[in-house]
Amino acid sequence: MEKIWIKSYPPGISAEINIDHLDSLVTLFEEACKKYSDQVAYISMDREMTYGELDRLSRDFAGWLQSVGLEKGDRVALMMPNLLQYPVALFGTLRAGCVVVNVNPLYTPRELEHQLKDSGAKAIVIVENFASTLQQVIDKTGLKNVIVTPMGDLLGMIKGALVNFVVRKVKKMVPAWSLPGSINFTAALAAGRRHGMDPVKLTHQDIAFLQYTGGTTGVSKGAILTHANIASNVMQAHAWIKPVVEDGKEFIVTALPLYHIFALTANCLTFLMIGARNLLIANPRDMASFVKEWSKYPVSVSTGVNTLFNGLLNNPEFAALDFSTMKLSLGGGTAVQAPVAERWQKVTKSPLLQAYGLTETSPAATINPLNLKEFNGSIGLPISSTELSIRDDDGKEVPLDQVGEICIRGPQVMAGYWQRPEETANVMYADGFLRTGDMGYVDHLGYFFIVDRKKDMILVSGFNVYPNEVEEVVAMHEGVSDVAAIGVHDDNTGEAVKIFVVRKNPDLKAEEIIAHCRQHLTGYKVPKQVEFRADLPRTNVGKILRRALKDGA
Repeated sequence: MEKIWIKSYPPGISAEINIDHLDSLVTLFEEACKKYSDQVAYISMDREMTYGELDRLSRDFAGWLQSVGLEKGDRVALMMPNLLQYPVALFGTLRAGCVVVNVNPLYTPRELEHQLKDSGAKAIVIVENFASTLQQVIDKTGLKNVIVTPMGDLLGMIKGALVNFVVRKVKKMVPAWSLPGSINFTAALAAGRRHGMDPVKLTHQDIAFLQYTGGTTGVSKGAILTHANIASNVMQAHAWIKPVVEDGKEFIVTALPLYHIFALTANCLTFLMIGARNLLIANPRDMASFVKEWSKYPVSVSTGVNTLFNGLLNNPEFAALDFSTMKLSLGGGTAVQAPVAERWQKVTKSPLLQAYGLTETSPAATINPLNLKEFNGSIGLPISSTELSIRDDDGKEVPLDQVGEICIRGPQVMAGYWQRPEETANVMYADGFLRTGDMGYVDHLGYFFIVDRKKDMILVSGFNVYPNEVEEVVAMHEGVSDVAAIGVHDDNTGEAVKIFVVRKNPDLKAEEIIAHCRQHLTGYKVPKQVEFRADLPRTNVGKILRRALKDGA
């Protein structure tokens, strides 16, 4: 369609971006570290790490990867919350020419096994709190090297020892584990320092990340994100925030996990490029501690999902913070609710603006102009070098204001799904447009609006939950004859998982099914509601009609 949205661009926003000056994300990283060497890059539990220190430590980690034989293109899994170890391992992996495989640390053994086997990861960095999960499946994977890190690593000798003692002994957050042959993170850094790092030549086409998302078969699939994909999205994001941010002067709070594509591209990379300070929040669910950390610093930018913003607003201490330095709040991952956006602006005196994207688009595809004075319900305008098209079931574009499937084309769109050509073909049109599965429309000013979801994916606090995976786990229970999963409205998380179960055992209780799910699914995937049925609605070929269940829920 005609790029009508460009006429609505704020002054100073270019229609196109260019990444010719960036060979790879490593170039972006090294330039930032050189420019802002003496400035603080990350803060965690009061410990500050400068760009210069991040440069040295990531070089050491890259050296260790090379010392144990990892080569360009080998996959390295990172399984940890927002700790200083994450950016060190992330940029070290990229500098070694390896591919980052981000892993949710709350994964169950079943989920972890699939992702490690599917990606072919040869090494993993895992925080010790979750080492027992890895222990259960490591023999079924191709892992050759395991780095285990306590939470207190990199916090300094005294602070680190204190944090580790509290985590292990007081809060008892570290189940017993045994991983013979594993190495401590700091020992790996020391070994890498001795070995040194050999620079690796990278190009736009080289893979930077395998970012996993749900699949139609009930297992997650890895979106192939190249250095060009992510670098493009960083430059696109920068083009839009540039008018309101100052290089070397911003302070961003990162509560969303860095393994999530939103925080990865926005917080970790875009704001690193402009020399921002980044406050890492390891456990944002502990809202009181989160607010206390925020109170210590002159935060100018925040990102999050609707659940996070709502949780902060519901904390009585949050409203008392000093918001005089606030410039920008960005919501993504799931729809920002209008009442939350209105309350946020009232409390912080800064607008909460909505952006939109997918794992498959690195993730940003649209954003609202940063000069908007209030929430407008739109997902915004296509960002620079990005096209959106609203199409019907036959792939034909529909007129303005008419609902169809939102499709996206741009340099940030993934190269495809890892080792899944059929899945890739299912979501890509021949002209390069990605099918999102979201239904929406575009108005005469070029603003896009989402009205429904075509596919059955459930969005829980910004995380994708695919019904097939939930159904597969529920069906494993010997008392279940049949099952269907849908998403239902939830005031706290946007959506929650509800399952409809046909019992094989008439005495089967909902609590038993939920307990079973907790053993095999990450917390946000566990059903909140269970409804027993005598049968489930089906098509004439026997396919369960989830839409009929959803309409009646």
